[in-house]
Amino acid sequence: MPRLSDTMTEGVIAAWHKNVGDTVKKGDLLAEIETDKATMELESYQEGVLLHRGAADGQKLQVNDLLAVIGKQGEDVSALVAQNTGGGGQTPAAEAQAAPAPQPATEPQTATPAPAAPQPSAAPVSSAAPIDISKMEEVVLMPRLSDTMTEGVIATWQKKVGDAVKKGEVLAEIETDKATMELESYKNGILLYQGAKEGEKIAVNDLLCIIGDAGLNIDAIVAAASGAPAPQQQTEATQPQAEQAAAPQASATPAQPQAVVNEGRIIASPLAKKLAEEKGIDLKYVKGSGDNGRIVKQDVDSFSPVQQQAATAQPQAQPLQQQPQTEVTQPAAQQQAALQTPEKAAEPKAAAAAQPAIGQVSFDEVPVTQMRKTIARRLAESKFTAPHFYLTMSIDMDRAVETRVKLNELSPVKISFNDMVLKAVAVSLKQHPKVNSSWLGDKIRINHHVNIGVAVAVDEGLLVPVVRFADAKSLSQIAVEVKEYAKKAKDKKLQPSDWEGSTFTISNLGMFGIDEFTAIINPPDACILAIGGISQVPVVKNGQVVPGNIMKVTLSCDHRVVDGASGAAFLQTLKSLLEEPLRMLV
Repeated sequence: MPRLSDTMTEGVIAAWHKNVGDTVKKGDLLAEIETDKATMELESYQEGVLLHRGAADGQKLQVNDLLAVIGKQGEDVSALVAQNTGGGGQTPAAEAQAAPAPQPATEPQTATPAPAAPQPSAAPVSSAAPIDISKMEEVVLMPRLSDTMTEGVIATWQKKVGDAVKKGEVLAEIETDKATMELESYKNGILLYQGAKEGEKIAVNDLLCIIGDAGLNIDAIVAAASGAPAPQQQTEATQPQAEQAAAPQASATPAQPQAVVNEGRIIASPLAKKLAEEKGIDLKYVKGSGDNGRIVKQDVDSFSPVQQQAATAQPQAQPLQQQPQTEVTQPAAQQQAALQTPEKAAEPKAAAAAQPAIGQVSFDEVPVTQMRKTIARRLAESKFTAPHFYLTMSIDMDRAVETRVKLNELSPVKISFNDMVLKAVAVSLKQHPKVNSSWLGDKIRINHHVNIGVAVAVDEGLLVPVVRFADAKSLSQIAVEVKEYAKKAKDKKLQPSDWEGSTFTISNLGMFGIDEFTAIINPPDACILAIGGISQVPVVKNGQVVPGNIMKVTLSCDHRVVDGASGAAFLQTLKSLLEEPLRMLV
């Protein structure tokens, strides 16, 4: 049983999608697992036949307990199951040791006699068959940390290559499409390899890192993960000879300047990137031989850094030869200093280059973050699948302004107009359950509880933490909760449980001076309320024109769930509560 969230200790089998005896391929949906935060789909990391299921639908399993056994057709797994059904589960290392028990007379007898210690490092290198890294206990794949996650970004590594890692220690902070979450190690050992640097992306189920015993040969594992052929086994005596033989060839052949072969985004395996960095090779000069021009280890090994130097030497030499004649009159000491510190000499030129000339096209391209990808996908899906219609109403906020002043004299925390609107919305939703509904495709869910999502703007996009059971909370409780969520959102500390389960959403841009706007529905909610700012405008009261505080709100409705009359009735109730705020406090 994998850990599908940072706080998960056990999971419930919501539904099995494979039966015992079914063929399972890598990426197939095995089961739906209900965690402490959501019901998530579990994909298989292995190929074979499902030989055993550790629990039935509706039953619980602790993290690291035996969930399933996938192997060969007809394989006897009774001994493995018996060792892993003692109630507490087994670690992955124990499972790996127990796995060969049913077949004691196969591979150990056919292997070449050798000391026991070198076998873990020698076996993957000398094997000619493709290596399935998902079956190796030393391998840690990028987990799916949220139900919509397809890839993660390494925010920070908490462990470096060579560090000792214990089970339960934080390996890294992973930025998903919704939050930055801590990833704990499931294994004990030494961190031997990192699949990406800080700031780089890794797809779900790709190689994240390798944790094993010191001295483990990781070349074949990394090569298998990148899709490159496994490196050929060489002895320590032959490796220096090959390097010595290659050195005269490189020096005997004059280096020819090599053209740039990769523009824009460069596709390369993690191992190729690492080797290129160690050798000082710029990958834009390296031609890839993998799929779709992907650069692999062999491409970097066969590339000579001398060619790169020859390609870059001529453009760098031209500015020195084309200097103005006035520089010749400089003292020799200054000229020598300029040559010794090219970085300082290039600073004025870099500053000039940073300021484009008038009429020159200039732009920056910023990679799309995980959060922005999810926002784009979900809102596009909502906008083009849910038939939106919009209802706008003006609300007299004079009484609300007066009431807020009195409330803040008594309240232990400062109450904002947003808090008052949220409370009024919660009370209104209890009276209009159709607006508090969710579209589920083949059915409409009418929610009896009121969980209001509050849109919070952050640097990377928009997050929607949820104030649960808002109708039963006081204004002070709502104010404290909203402030805490806003701080968590800006610090990237929100967890999946903080943004799941909304039944209605509000989005307030009034503090930015926006009078009115329309918002896109946050699925599966049926409605979202867009709140504008409070403006002082002339209004007619008792036959006289007087200044008034007016706030405009716009309700976006999914016409599949809410009709115009239902939405209008909801807004009328909301208007009456905000124009007489004491009514929502009774």
